[in-house]
Amino acid sequence: MAFDNCAGVGAGWPGDPATADTPVAVDAARVAPLAAGAGSLRELDARISVCRACPRLVEWRERAAATKRRAFADEPYWGRPVPGFGDAQPRVLVLGLAPGAHGSNRTGRNFTGDRSGEWLFAALHRCGLASQPNAVAADDGLTLRGTRIIAAVRCAPPENKPTPVERDACRPWLIRDLALAWPTTRAVVVLGGFAWAALWPALRALGVAVPRPVPGFGHGVEVPLAGGRVVLGCYHPSQQNTFTGRLTPAMLDDIFGRAAASAASPAPSSTMPSA
Repeated sequence: MAFDNCAGVGAGWPGDPATADTPVAVDAARVAPLAAGAGSLRELDARISVCRACPRLVEWRERAAATKRRAFADEPYWGRPVPGFGDAQPRVLVLGLAPGAHGSNRTGRNFTGDRSGEWLFAALHRCGLASQPNAVAADDGLTLRGTRIIAAVRCAPPENKPTPVERDACRPWLIRDLALAWPTTRAVVVLGGFAWAALWPALRALGVAVPRPVPGFGHGVEVPLAGGRVVLGCYHPSQQNTFTGRLTPAMLDDIFGRAAASAASPAPSSTMPSA
């Protein structure tokens, strides 16, 4: 590729959804109208991938792409917001926290190129939701089956901790992602407490009836929604959880097995209101 860091639009990154004509959210005020105006997941992904609304996150993701980790010193970095990945008509949605500085921020694809992804995609493959158990690069041939992976925040944050302002600025992207995917979605698997907290306000913004109060996050917590849909809580496959045994392959298989079973159920009885 003709760049060392921060993939430019049109530079030839595999699967880059954006073009020179893709509108850019240059500040938080522009995110909501650009998100709402996206007519398809492809168009939404393109707009997400060029967003520059949060100065701290822009600076951090691009600095990580420029300095690189020693193990990836000879590789180009994506260095942009990471859009959703997977089936355009998903039956299972997987919602994570944010890209990793040297994982998704490097590869340009959610959970690709880091230890968390090794656990996640292996589990998806075992449950029949991914074509292969490994995810190393955007052009590695991996496809998802009836599944789409998104994040609450689309840029790699310092210390994996977005601020409340950054979380809220990114929320319109999440709202539109949910709106476009909801008609076919049967199950939402939420990885970790941050993503759990981010999901419910986004669903309320779309007019989805959610429990009050919302159940607290926990591994295996299951929340039924109207239309036969279900939300499932799952510990994030971070090294902190997998190295300590807090999350095991069997625990992941249980969650994604339940999601896959929900995905095989009849179509939801209601669709998402236009948003």
